[in-house]
Amino acid sequence: MKYFSYVVKDQNGKVLKGVIEAEAQEKVIAHFHKQGYIIFSISESKKKKVSQKKGKVHIEDLVVFSRQFTTLIESGIPVVECLSILEEQVENAYFRKVISDVLKDVREGAALSSALSKHKDVFPEIYLSMVEAAEISGNLPAILDRVSVYLEKSNALRKKVISALYYPVVVMLMAVGITGFLLVKIVPTFKDIFAGLGRALPLPTQILINISDFLTSLWVIVALVGGGVVGSILFGKFVSTPKGKKAFHRFILMLPVFGELIKRIAIAKFSRTFATLVKSGVSIVKCLDIVGKTSGNKIIEDAVFASQKSIQEGQPISVPLGKTGVFPVMVVKMIAVGEKSGRLEDMLSKIAEFYEEQTDAMVAGLASLIEPIVIAFLGIVVGGIVVALFMPIIGITQHLTGH
Repeated sequence: MKYFSYVVKDQNGKVLKGVIEAEAQEKVIAHFHKQGYIIFSISESKKKKVSQKKGKVHIEDLVVFSRQFTTLIESGIPVVECLSILEEQVENAYFRKVISDVLKDVREGAALSSALSKHKDVFPEIYLSMVEAAEISGNLPAILDRVSVYLEKSNALRKKVISALYYPVVVMLMAVGITGFLLVKIVPTFKDIFAGLGRALPLPTQILINISDFLTSLWVIVALVGGGVVGSILFGKFVSTPKGKKAFHRFILMLPVFGELIKRIAIAKFSRTFATLVKSGVSIVKCLDIVGKTSGNKIIEDAVFASQKSIQEGQPISVPLGKTGVFPVMVVKMIAVGEKSGRLEDMLSKIAEFYEEQTDAMVAGLASLIEPIVIAFLGIVVGGIVVALFMPIIGITQHLTGH
């Protein structure tokens, strides 16, 4: 393939410049003639398309883009003009460049889904599949609105989990920080005072001082920091492998309380994604491929992929999913009812809503449970340190008073 620089004028009289990839110059000329463009110049170029430095596009930006896109299309404005308007409205510089590239590709005759698929770092696979299905069905506004709702609900669930666990995490960090400060800064000061007493220290006090000495030793600090760095690197490499990722995700699901929470979140996401895709007209096999990849858990992903072959051979969706042992019986039965009644997307939506509500309740309960546990832990640790530090002083006072 070769690269060609071009200068052309579109049907609206706008001059377009850029670099296009093609097998030969004749192909480029034929491409622009097909679009009804006036060609000013086309020449072979050694310069490839300049790649834009990647930025970050938030889910909120994508939701607003989709909502505005839906409104414009429903108003009868052509896709090219919609993209041109949206390009001017977007504040995120990187997202604006992405829309500009998409607009350019669409003007050159590419399908919208094809143009969007060049930017998979911005548009998730579910978004691309739904736009592709919309192009086939000719129902782009409704499906764009549907994908906006999906992104909003998925983002809302993620934010609820993060915000609910934020406070307990802060309390835990404060507890660890206060305990560390007492052991590293306060206890050594009392150690110097106790050294001048010339008396044997009580066992709790001696244990506390030994712990403080251990934590303040230079070699211990180096070992902890070095071990943490090396451990993080090795863990990252292990988790990056398929086998390591699967083992880690299985371990997460086996954790008490938290494992059940992660599983509920994954099933809610699975059901919400599946329902949205089915309702948008995406084929069942492709739906399973997407929901498996976007589930967020390797165990659930493997279970979905293991079911694909049986479903392709004509089995109902519920049968192979039930055999995996990953999905709860209620989920499998509701999917079976949805298949038999022809209302699969409605049943999947109900499953998603149920598990999202269960997740909200569980997160709220977990947050309220963690807080008193951490506070009690902090009280016991700090109280124990204070008692251990004052035991020698109390002993000396009793000795001096004759009690």
